[in-house]
Amino acid sequence: MSELADREWRLIRDEPRDGATQMALEEVAVKTAHEDGVRTVRTYAWEPSTLSLGYRQKAESVDWDYCEREGIDVTRRQTGGGGIYHDRYGDISYTIVAPAEEVPGDLMECYALFCEPILDALDRMGIDADFAERPKASIHQPSCYLRDVNPAHDIVVHTDDGASLKVSGNAQYRRRDAVIQHGSISYDRTPTHHLGVFADHEVTADRFTDRVGSIAAETDLDREACVDHLASALGAWCDADDGEWSSDELWAARDLADRKYDADEWVRNRETKAVTDGGE
Repeated sequence: MSELADREWRLIRDEPRDGATQMALEEVAVKTAHEDGVRTVRTYAWEPSTLSLGYRQKAESVDWDYCEREGIDVTRRQTGGGGIYHDRYGDISYTIVAPAEEVPGDLMECYALFCEPILDALDRMGIDADFAERPKASIHQPSCYLRDVNPAHDIVVHTDDGASLKVSGNAQYRRRDAVIQHGSISYDRTPTHHLGVFADHEVTADRFTDRVGSIAAETDLDREACVDHLASALGAWCDADDGEWSSDELWAARDLADRKYDADEWVRNRETKAVTDGGE
């Protein structure tokens, strides 16, 4: 159990939501941690399937026509790195929110701490996974799963044939003296959409699957069971109580999603709308 377990934590097994709302809820959780002293861990899914762009990613790297045609939403994260296609079925996501003063100030130490429950969850699923042992060069820089592999925060699965394939990307950012880590875990590979959301690439589906692993390729566990393992590992890590979003948090997240994470100003240009009455 983590040293954080003597603080008050809640575990939210969240329902599927659109990408803009999911990103807004993370910001709202920061306010809850500061004002109410409640830290948050949660599992979640994206509905509809969503491409989340890295903070500095160029809008020109997206095939906007493909996303519109396939009904794939696009939002932008606060974290850096490449874009991630979050399939409604194939992606399992999580969030950890904690006050910065309660966690290591060193980025690598903080990654190691916050990834403990992710590695524990994969172990509970019977997956042989760990941090990448060595860097691996990018084959498509705009894509998180295909860009350079970083041993500090990228998790790989060791397959029976000796390959090490990326199965989880994890990223952090700090806001209002809080640390937010979120991550994507590959439950099932969907190379057509993973590649189709990006413009001007020459990566084939076979090359994608030679680079990216999945839980489904290593175990017969269904997705719901894997989400349960992840939630249990997150809860055990910080001794969290089962919880849920308050009505005020949900209202604030919807407002923030409209003003920021669902707005073209933010998604395409990293700009936010002016705050109106009732805004933060």
